[in-house]
Amino acid sequence: MTSVLYDVPGPKARLYSMLGSVAGILIIVGVLAIAVMTLAQQGIFDAERWEIFYGPMAPDVWSLIGQGIVSTLVAAAVAAAIAFPLGIALCLLRISLITWIRVPTQVVLEFLRGMPVVLMMLFVLLVFATGQFTAVVAGLVLYNAAIFAEILRAGIQSLPRGQREAGLAIGLRSFQSRMIIEFPQAVRRMLPSLVAQLVVLLKDTSLGYIVGYEELLRKIQIMADFLGPDFLFPAFFVGAAIYILINLTVSRIAIWIERRGSKKAAGGMASAIKTVDLDVNAPVSETEVPGREKK
Repeated sequence: MTSVLYDVPGPKARLYSMLGSVAGILIIVGVLAIAVMTLAQQGIFDAERWEIFYGPMAPDVWSLIGQGIVSTLVAAAVAAAIAFPLGIALCLLRISLITWIRVPTQVVLEFLRGMPVVLMMLFVLLVFATGQFTAVVAGLVLYNAAIFAEILRAGIQSLPRGQREAGLAIGLRSFQSRMIIEFPQAVRRMLPSLVAQLVVLLKDTSLGYIVGYEELLRKIQIMADFLGPDFLFPAFFVGAAIYILINLTVSRIAIWIERRGSKKAAGGMASAIKTVDLDVNAPVSETEVPGREKK
């Protein structure tokens, strides 16, 4: 199989590529081995340091971590539930045909995308004198709504122009065509990007630590400060593992939803093709043929 972008690698190129891959793997393994040996020399892997997760203090430790997980998930869920509809509204304003609506929306989106999330949290907390939870959710909503709007706009613009023209041709209004025909396709097409942004939103809840919101990271920091510096690495290691597990779960759920939607779409298309095939192959009686008289 040939490529129009580059020549097919020959035996020497494949050999060099394999040697480079092996060398890279060996370097990574070596760095990890050195890191593990260094941590072992410092006593990081001593059983006493990890006893907090399975010893007498385990119930209190896991209770504190559980409270942090709940706070993290609640903030992320509320922010996502508000940011996505707001992103749809901003997307509609951004692609509006009316200049005095489209241009100010573009300015607002660029401003929100360029502002650090933590600054928006601090602004809401200090200027409006809200609680920590409200400040965290508001900062996440403002930033992620802008990102969702741009992702959806990119998805709509990637659709063939015939999709919108077909909607208008059958009598739909512009807004109806956007919501009924274009947005569902844009969401399916941009689902990987939307999921990636949801993962970013979930991770950005850790910025609530700065405004005093007791999410997972702050709970772990409180636990580490109470137990002492010897338990700092185990506490943050478990916290990082929990973040990774939550993000992987979100990603797997999104992949499952995407595959389920693809199977439904493929099933509907196959059913339509089968129906058309049956109609084409159906026998036609003489009385159904125009211009032919029955003898």
